[in-house]
Amino acid sequence: MKARRITALVTGAIMVMATGGCGGGGGDKSSPKTLTYWASNQGRSIQQDQQVLGPELKKFEQRTGIKVKLEVIGWPDLLNRILAATSSGKGPDVLNIGNTWSASLQATGAFQSFDDATLAKVGGRGRFIPSTLTSTGAAGKPPGFVPLYGLAYGLFYNKKLFAQAGLKNPPRTWQELVADAKRLTDPAKKRYGVGMLGASYTEGAHFAFMFGAQNGARLFQGGQPGFDSPAMVAGVRQYLDLLGTDKVVDPADAEYVNDDQILKDFAAGKFGMMMIQSYATAGVRENGMKDDEYGVEQIPLPDPLPAGGRRVASHVAGINIGVFKNSGNKDGALKLVDFLTSPEEQKILNAAWGSLPVVPQAYDDPKFQTPAIQTFRKVLAEAAETLPMIPQEAQFETLVGNTVKGLIADAAAGRPVDDATVKARLADADKKMQAGG
Repeated sequence: MKARRITALVTGAIMVMATGGCGGGGGDKSSPKTLTYWASNQGRSIQQDQQVLGPELKKFEQRTGIKVKLEVIGWPDLLNRILAATSSGKGPDVLNIGNTWSASLQATGAFQSFDDATLAKVGGRGRFIPSTLTSTGAAGKPPGFVPLYGLAYGLFYNKKLFAQAGLKNPPRTWQELVADAKRLTDPAKKRYGVGMLGASYTEGAHFAFMFGAQNGARLFQGGQPGFDSPAMVAGVRQYLDLLGTDKVVDPADAEYVNDDQILKDFAAGKFGMMMIQSYATAGVRENGMKDDEYGVEQIPLPDPLPAGGRRVASHVAGINIGVFKNSGNKDGALKLVDFLTSPEEQKILNAAWGSLPVVPQAYDDPKFQTPAIQTFRKVLAEAAETLPMIPQEAQFETLVGNTVKGLIADAAAGRPVDDATVKARLADADKKMQAGG
């Protein structure tokens, strides 16, 4: 999901959903031709979403005769709105969500499963980029959702700052990234090598997962979370050391919780690199940076990879879309899903949000043939691994993410963050996970 927009996620809420009612949406019962669509906020404002989606939904109405009542919901409110819908039976017909929620929401029983027959109504499994289907619900079950917008992490770098530091090329290994960041860092000029969203627990969880995988970590094996394994400790240290040991991150970044400031600072040249999701291509442009002033590469991996390490440069990020099981117009709801995931709409909507199409055919549009987008597409298809698709995934993000957030705060304050400290904190998160959060 988009970490920049998630300001809170109540772990207990997901557990309530797992035991609560399995109601869903009903749309406007007085008119079976009307659908209600809850769209999670993708643009820089709810108003921007309405301006982008409005004409497309009107197009859908003209083609099908089905009206769509759109409501764009901000991320801080979305979970509580879903809870109310699943317990009261009064909700939308169609909903989109952050894809890491898929298994948690699937477990409520409130959503239409996309078995083979249902998938066929929205283009079939072959419509979608295969990796995007791995984050649509629990393994071994029909998907609870289908992909809508794709996202992946990448390394953004400022070409001007690189040239000034005598760096001719972006880093190709993690060791080169650290070395380049040191050359870019000049605290006297308030310039650093890397920018970090240090107060975002979702970012902390994502990087713990990705860098843990690079070091060989495998979570939730044999019924154990495995947060405090040596590989996870090494992965978390890999992230923390940028600030604590290597000192290539401004300690003030420990307070950054959303992307507005980091995108502004990157465009202003306050740091040379940032590891962030693909939506940032739109964000840096909005902050006045031209496309030829920065580059995007896959986040480089350690070379050589540690024993058991995997080539994971991102998690499979993005937005999924689903249908409430008790929709009063399920056929119409599936037509809307089919429309929004069609190649034509994928081109329009992903271009507006700065996200990635989830269908291969959309990439023939020149908008998606830029070097940056091609890099993200390759990462999503070849170097991304899915976060644990389990009902307790939200608890994992909350517990591990807040642990990393706290360790970043310690490092920013000058407190030592060694292996023993990291292991002890992760072990505490592990115990809480086993105890149900």
